[in-house]
Amino acid sequence: MDTADLLLHPVRLRVVHALSGGRELTTGELCARMPEVSKVTVYRHVSLLTEAGFLEVAGEHRVRGAVERRYRLRQNRPSIDADGAAAMSLDDHRRGFAAAMVVLIAEFNAYLDREGANPTADSVSYRQGTLWLSPDELSGLLGKLAEVLQPCLGNEPAPGRVPYLLSPVLFPAEPPDS
Repeated sequence: MDTADLLLHPVRLRVVHALSGGRELTTGELCARMPEVSKVTVYRHVSLLTEAGFLEVAGEHRVRGAVERRYRLRQNRPSIDADGAAAMSLDDHRRGFAAAMVVLIAEFNAYLDREGANPTADSVSYRQGTLWLSPDELSGLLGKLAEVLQPCLGNEPAPGRVPYLLSPVLFPAEPPDS
């Protein structure tokens, strides 16, 4: 299975997201984060991601006679780079977008289901707007976004830090003028 096929699945994307930021979780902890997904399914997808080199075992210990493993994302894991994205078919992009939206909805529902969820106090935002941009303006916008986000991308879990899910979606809403 290639990288795109592995990552373009909602459960596997949620596992990767749950382990981002240097987090280490057991399969049981992953199951608790995704109560609507069967344990068998979570275990199967963790196994697939481990075999494919996305995850590694961070540690093991015995719990009531069984071995419990903590997983983390591998530093040198495969990814879909610009060349990989360019090689994807339109159907691959359609599947990828659908998987990303399923993950976003599931993560948002998990947030709302937590005790004390307060979208206003937590600065939750899900606004949409249309930007009219030339190719140069689009390139400039993407550069500025990367410049703003880059310092935060290396942040690791620490006291006082809460993980925020940022899901920018950008695509032309209409075909370009001919």
